[in-house]
Amino acid sequence: MRIRRILAAVIATAALAGLGLTGAATATAGSATSPGSATPGECTDGGGTIDRSTPVLPTCRGGMYDGQTVD
Repeated sequence: MRIRRILAAVIATAALAGLGLTGAATATAGSATSPGSATPGECTDGGGTIDRSTPVLPTCRGGMYDGQTVD
């Protein structure tokens, strides 16, 4: 009887730990930006400026998103 309780506690702890890791991975994946592009707010908040002199799309210059297109 005692072994069943211990086993149930171990399984419950492992299941909850697994849910915590899954939630952390989801939060990380959801906050990532698409590669190669940033919003105007992300560019300026990241310390960059928007360069509108590029021929196709504006580009973020400087800061965290340097060289990425601004959409």
